[in-house]
Amino acid sequence: MRAKLDHGSKDGKRRIFLVDDHPVLRDGLRRLLEAESDLHVCGEAESARKAIDRIEDASPELIIIDISLPGPSGIELIKGLKARFPKLRMLVLSMHDEALYAERALRAGAKGYVMKQAPTEYLLTAVRRVLMDEVYLSQTLSSQILGAFVSQKVNPGPILKKLSDRELEIMRQIGKGFTTGETAHELGISSKTVESHRGNIRRKLNLRSGSELVRFAMAHAEDRV
Repeated sequence: MRAKLDHGSKDGKRRIFLVDDHPVLRDGLRRLLEAESDLHVCGEAESARKAIDRIEDASPELIIIDISLPGPSGIELIKGLKARFPKLRMLVLSMHDEALYAERALRAGAKGYVMKQAPTEYLLTAVRRVLMDEVYLSQTLSSQILGAFVSQKVNPGPILKKLSDRELEIMRQIGKGFTTGETAHELGISSKTVESHRGNIRRKLNLRSGSELVRFAMAHAEDRV
């Protein structure tokens, strides 16, 4: 891939690329965005790997990315795209709780986070703000961040915030019932690396055995869409 994208658009519409593994949701997003006179969906993909193959030819200005994808997660995709295309704008649209994932997405390189349960006007507002190089978060999360800043203290977050992005990704795979080998294949890493991460997760969460880890992961699995 080249180091930059051609963001030109002959009709003046802003070019948007969709990355989500659910065809029905992608179709709904395409219809919503195409109904706007200034927006155009220039491409889509159902996984991080396919997105990487298609994005350069599509030349988007903005990518809307889900976190839960087959193989590498949306967070990993954001990191990879940020490294290759530093000026590319990215917005996360996910069912996952923003209190846990929004900060991770922003650190990875996204400029906004919208939950799938939010009204459609919120998504359109987020799209236009990110296209203007602004950061978009929900009013609730923005207020929490501002409150923490003003008080100069941050309330303890969920226990899962102890995990790194990769550890959280692996715990999601465990929660879905994936074996070590299956997880390694999905994420493109070795089984030994997966086992190492599993050990780190257990230590960070104070879990005494592999079975406790599985039960915990299944109890906290968030892939329901």
